[in-house]
Amino acid sequence: MTNRTADALLFFRAWLSAPLRVASVTPSGRALSSLMIAEISAQTGIVIELGPGTGVFTEALLKRGVAEENLVLVEYGAEFANQLDGRFPAAKTVRIDAAQLRKLPLHASAPVGAVVSGLPLLSMPLRKVHAILEGAFSHLRHGGAFYQFIYGPRCPIARPLLDRLGLKATYVGWTLANIPPAAVYRITRRRPRRGCGSDLAGSALR
Repeated sequence: MTNRTADALLFFRAWLSAPLRVASVTPSGRALSSLMIAEISAQTGIVIELGPGTGVFTEALLKRGVAEENLVLVEYGAEFANQLDGRFPAAKTVRIDAAQLRKLPLHASAPVGAVVSGLPLLSMPLRKVHAILEGAFSHLRHGGAFYQFIYGPRCPIARPLLDRLGLKATYVGWTLANIPPAAVYRITRRRPRRGCGSDLAGSALR
């Protein structure tokens, strides 16, 4: 059995046991992986990956030049976390709920430049999505970005929540090559206006 087939079976079994925790019945494809990490490079610094599963995005990040020791893999599922530990030994694999991200202990010399999320945000309560985003941006450096995909054209994060957190969502792209087709959004802090608070107008949300 190839690694790809074994990963697909592991993913499917995990989805059967916890369909609301696992975003899909199969791992993300190469087209979606490329789109998700297209703006990330070795210069990004520390990258936190939420819900890496079998490590499809993780492998794509390594191919983009991100050092394995600069990866922090946050995976709640034991079946995935154990595999990630063996497959990416130099990365930091942490088994916690992503809603506890603010408590994530990071002792790194480089700043966190990006968060890559494979979490099914649409199936989560609003309060949990709020905690995930708040925790992610507590670690992200100024100018850092949170990347999220969705199996559909609309941003999975509601505009009122973005407004509350002072964030904006920008459409990155869409791929029909993934099964199912998926879109990617970049979530960033809004730039404050001169002499004002957060810029709550002119969001790039689509």
